Amino acid sequence: MIVSIHQPNYLPWLGYFDKIAKSDIFVIFDDVQYPRGKKGFFGNRNQIKTNNGKMWLSVPVIGKSEFKNFNEIEINYNGWNEKHIQNIYNFYKKAPYFDKYFENIKFILTKRHSNLSELSTELILYFIEVLEIDTKVMYSSEFPTEKTGGDKILYILEQLGATEYISGTGQGSLRYINEKDFSNRNIKLNWQDYEHPVYEQLYGEFIPYLSVIDLLFINGDKSKEVIIS
Repeated sequence: MIVSIHQPNYLPWLGYFDKIAKSDIFVIFDDVQYPRGKKGFFGNRNQIKTNNGKMWLSVPVIGKSEFKNFNEIEINYNGWNEKHIQNIYNFYKKAPYFDKYFENIKFILTKRHSNLSELSTELILYFIEVLEIDTKVMYSSEFPTEKTGGDKILYILEQLGATEYISGTGQGSLRYINEKDFSNRNIKLNWQDYEHPVYEQLYGEFIPYLSVIDLLFINGDKSKEVIIS
């Protein structure tokens, strides 16, 4: 059984869904500590493309300095969601598949969620559905334990009977991984070295590592094929 685990990022990039598609079970790491002041962090933000290049869409949060988990981090509803909706509309309304997805994304963003994990997870589950990915989704909070970090990942994998684990190669993933711990448990460690595909975009020269919505609005039903190509 192939398992992957990842924190619930906001409007994730293509590689996030490649990992999910290649797994039998994807575990949303909802009860892991939310990082404080970490550079290059995508837990509450991601990028879209505009006529002037990239634009960050960031969700303002409350309590990130209080050692809280993702599912405990509250959202500061200061009007950010209306701005995100408007920016998505302004820069993608001419995309060929805009009408297919925009209203559903707008509906999710308009709702008032109790925490960041709840918001991001609802978006992730929607994207999994429209990408027609049939991977089973579970939550780390379903496996209560006092273990942390890599030990917590191994505990979840053992509970699921995993034979293979897909891990990213970013610093956030690498700090949890001790290859010997996996081999000792007969769990194959599969490093996801995702080669970003090039696809047609609006506004000229291709920009990689954007939110998956950039791909969906342009490629529609062919988006999954692009992600896993």
